[in-house]
Order: sequence, then structure tokens, then C-alpha cells
Amino acid sequence: MAKATWEVNKEHSTIGFTVRHMKISKVSGTFNEFEASVEADPNDLTDADIEFKIEANSIDTRNKGRDDHLRSGDFFETEKYPHLKFKATDIKKKDEDHYDLTGDFTINETTLPVTFDVVFEGTAKDPMTGQEAAGFTAETTINRKDFGLTWNAALETGGVVVSDEVKINLEIQLRK
Repeated sequence: MAKATWEVNKEHSTIGFTVRHMKISKVSGTFNEFEASVEADPNDLTDADIEFKIEANSIDTRNKGRDDHLRSGDFFETEKYPHLKFKATDIKKKDEDHYDLTGDFTINETTLPVTFDVVFEGTAKDPMTGQEAAGFTAETTINRKDFGLTWNAALETGGVVVSDEVKINLEIQLRK
């Protein structure tokens, strides 16, 4: 298959995250609004051009108070920094369906290299639209403090409310 332009099928895609809360549980959330620019041969991503832009204001943890706090200056400061961004800089094939996707990830005013573990899930023809679709799963873990997201509160029992590690998970369906 040749390199082609793909768009994200948002109805079948999710950009999510999970963070440990109070050392005893995990809180998950999603970003509901995002777009991507992908030029790739889904069977060989090594020369793909991949960019994502996520609307920071679209954060959704199913708790309005927490979401509003995450939008504030303590975290994403969405009025000043409306987008999180990712631009691929290097893609290495690990085996037939697995890749290391490295790129510049920007949160607020900090840009750092981040590597996602990507699995190519395959292609299929969408029976509803007739369009060719390709699926990918990607995940990574970042330290939020590296990106300037340092707010926290101490617990009476020791430890803090929010862990530094944040796991980012993507379930992406593209259509040609």
C-alpha cells in the first residue's frame, strides 16, 4: 500500500489518560476534541508524517469540578494554552505490527520528546461508508512535572493527591 492522507474517525477514536489518585485508586479521562494530520502507509509507518492537536478545554473526567480545576492555571491553563500538540520526529519498526513513535509533545509552553509504543491493529473496509479504515493503539507514560504541571496537595496519611506519572492511551481509527 502506498503512502496516503488519512483523517481521524473521531467517532471511533479516543485520546485518554490515567493518573493515580491519593495513592489508592486511578482516575481516567479523555480529551473529546482533537484533530490529526497523518500521511502514511499503515503497513509501514517508518516514513509517516504524523501530527496531533488536542483541545485542552475538552478534557473530561466525568467530574465538572475536577475538569474545571484541570483547565485552570494549576494545570493546563486552557485560556492561555488552548492546545496540546504532538509532532512525530522518528518512527522505528520493532516488529511486524509494533513501532516506537517518537515526537515532540507540547503541553502549555513546554515541548519534550516522548515515545509512544504503537500497535498497528490492521485495515478494513467500513461497510457503512465504503472507506478504507486503519486502526492503531498507542501508549506512553510521562512525568507531568516535566511539563510544568506541578500542582499537588499533601495527604494526612503521607503522599500526595495526584501522582507525577500519567499514562496516555490512544485508540485511533483513521480513514482514507
